[in-house]
Amino acid sequence: MSGAAPRRTREELAAWLRLIATPGLGRASVRKLLRAFGSPEAVLGCTVADRRAVAGAALAEQLATPPEGFDDLLRRTEAWLADGDEPHAIVTLGDPGYPPLLLQTADPPLLLHLAGRAELATAPSIAIVGSRNPTPQGREHALAFGRELSNAGWTIVSGLALGVDGAAHEGALAGAGSTVAVVGTGLDQIYPRRHAGLHHRIAQQGLVVSEYLLGTPPLRENFPVRNRLIAGLSRGTLVVEAALQSGSLITARLAAEAGREVFALPGSLHSPQARGCHALIRQGAVLVETAQDIFSELAFVAPTPAEPPPPAAAAEDPLVQALGFDPVGLDELVLRTGLPAAELNARLLDLELSGRVARLPGQLFQRLGRA
Repeated sequence: MSGAAPRRTREELAAWLRLIATPGLGRASVRKLLRAFGSPEAVLGCTVADRRAVAGAALAEQLATPPEGFDDLLRRTEAWLADGDEPHAIVTLGDPGYPPLLLQTADPPLLLHLAGRAELATAPSIAIVGSRNPTPQGREHALAFGRELSNAGWTIVSGLALGVDGAAHEGALAGAGSTVAVVGTGLDQIYPRRHAGLHHRIAQQGLVVSEYLLGTPPLRENFPVRNRLIAGLSRGTLVVEAALQSGSLITARLAAEAGREVFALPGSLHSPQARGCHALIRQGAVLVETAQDIFSELAFVAPTPAEPPPPAAAAEDPLVQALGFDPVGLDELVLRTGLPAAELNARLLDLELSGRVARLPGQLFQRLGRA
């Protein structure tokens, strides 16, 4: 967990927990108070009159005393942070380890509990979500895409639910990369219980994340809210199978609203589990048949670029030479190199996957760095 979260005093931790645990004080109100006073300790240390001017009389009065059961929450949180079985940490808004992609969303969480490899919270990630009751083919797709994207260096983000989520996590753990599970409970709870073993493996090999305080049970209303973290942590979201009323479509909508790519797998015209994906494709989601479709869309943020070759090595590659340093189209490259378009496409894909070339909108290509 080195570098993930600063060492904070008991008073600072208590102040953050007070703000989040106070009934009726939502995330927007807390952010407003933090903008006005600068820190949780300052919010709690100012006068009721000062708070009233920012948050209103009712919330100002509520913040005057700790909520019921707060001392127990603080003790449990401190004990959880000191647990030696697996790495635990808390990051808050403004911490160096806070995921920068979440800061670019409309409603970033105030505080995150992390169990496992905290650095994965800021790793280049793709979300894979879908039905809790997938077809056998849908589950195999989630497993295969999770493994292939993981092998390509992407961290797979999902929600630890039954079905597609669990298969995506399993595929990611089977690959060379890892996975992040965003849950809708406190991290001292495990839900669903059938995924207790998977939860433990992810906490050991990947990362489990929650914005909810310890002790928070699996409440139905919390799961759609946590979906914004799945979308927000990721550069893009792949929907494998989803009915028209699926929560996965909420995640896809939140991803699109955050300016992230949305991908969807097509399915049988007769399968209810394909209708949500087909609706997304009609709305502009990228139709995905293979992982290469995702690589092509996200090549500009390739997570594991190869080390740039020395200039002499680059000069020996005629295609790299032909690319030049300005964006160029495939037709122009055919003229410059004399290579067939099919061969050029294959070689350009290799260069994309090695991080030496980016595919730009309009089917243009550009070499990266000293490629």
